[in-house]
Order: sequence, then structure tokens, then C-alpha cells
Amino acid sequence: MAQRRILRLSGADTVEFLQGLITNDVAKLTKGLVYAALLTPQGKYIADFFLAADGDDVLLDVDDSLADTLVQRLSLYKLRADVTIALAGLNLQRGTGPAPDGALPDPRHPDLGWRAYSPAPEAQDDTDWTALRVAHLIPESGIELGPESYILEAGFEALNGVDFRKGCYVGQEVTARMKHKTELRKGLARVAIDGTAEPGSDITANGKAVGQLHSVSGQQGIAYLRFDRAGQNLQADGASLTLLPR
Repeated sequence: MAQRRILRLSGADTVEFLQGLITNDVAKLTKGLVYAALLTPQGKYIADFFLAADGDDVLLDVDDSLADTLVQRLSLYKLRADVTIALAGLNLQRGTGPAPDGALPDPRHPDLGWRAYSPAPEAQDDTDWTALRVAHLIPESGIELGPESYILEAGFEALNGVDFRKGCYVGQEVTARMKHKTELRKGLARVAIDGTAEPGSDITANGKAVGQLHSVSGQQGIAYLRFDRAGQNLQADGASLTLLPR
């Protein structure tokens, strides 16, 4: 499981500050976890994360490899706002079995179970998270989600990670235009793999490059594809690929 860093955002302006920056509606914190992202002004991905209410504070759960960049970006936007960003001193607890007290459902998909935050060391869990992600087309920070990603190509709308009614946020104009004015020509898709193909393999169709294979579990994987080129005869590492329903 990827290491997570849990941050605490506190101060009178915290909710308003986040609301003007991130892709989802911070008001949803009253109902549970909020999944969201911070984008560049050009609409490209910087980091995805979960938010949880903790009294008047907000906990932010982010992949450790993205945390320093995220804090730096948030600090640039903070200016004179009454917002403090610090380590929370908490660890992620996560599972798909019975949820402990204080746990909240993962908002991306019901089969992803629950998340909770406590001072206790992160518990080892035997869930095959990669298999779950592949089965439900869930992108992972640093794998399917990178600096050149657009969140709609990564399926954020289906993952409850973007709200098109909340108002302005950084990168909102590009994201809204992709939603309302264009048909996505690229994006993530599930594929069946007949043979053996390694994550990171280039995918071709009739000899022409059409994408890349990312996460693999058994005979299925998550691929990033040019939809207008990815038809029949998909190949990766000599294996044959077939598009699967979402």
C-alpha cells in the first residue's frame, strides 16, 4: 500500500480557502469523506487527496510522494488567509471488512471499503487493492495519475471527485470545457489481457501507438488509450488486449 501523509488544515478561513481551490465541494464534508484534486490553472493534475472533517479542522490524506508539492502549492495560494497547514500526527487505517468506529466510506466506490485516521500505526490489511482498483477502474497517484493527467480522462466524475455546480476553482475553466464542449478522445479504460504484459508497456493497434498499460492484476489491467485509434488488434508486450466495459 502506498504511504500516505495526513495533514491538518486549521484556522477560520480553512473551508473557504479550500473551496476556491479544489475540484470538489467542501460543503460535502458534513456527509463524510470528500475526494478531490488540486489542478494547475491549465487544468492538469497536481495531486489527488481525501478530506475529512475533524471538529473545526480538515484532515487531508495524500500520497506521501505528492505531499511536499501539494503543501507548497497550497501555501502559495494562502497569502493572508487564516489557514495553518501542519502534520496531523495521524495514520491511515483502511479496510474492506467491518468498519471501526469513526471510519468513513471511501467515496470513490462502495467496494473500496472504509478509511479512518488514528495515532495508531497503519494496520496491515490483506485486501488486494490493485485487484480492486483494476476491477473498478480506479486510478492511483503516481501510476495512472501524473503531471500530464486531466482528471476527466482519469474518470474523476464517476469517482465523485469533481463537482460541476460548486463554482470556480483552479483549473475549472478547462475542466468544464472538457465536460461540456468536447468528447474525450483519450482516457483510462479496462482491458482484458490474453498473454503476459508488464505495467508500463506501450500499447499498439495495427502497429501504431495508441496508449500505455498501467496497473495489472491477473489477466486484466488499466490502460490509458487514444479512443479514436484503439479499436481491434490491441497489443502490448506481445499480449493481445481487449477493451472491457467500465
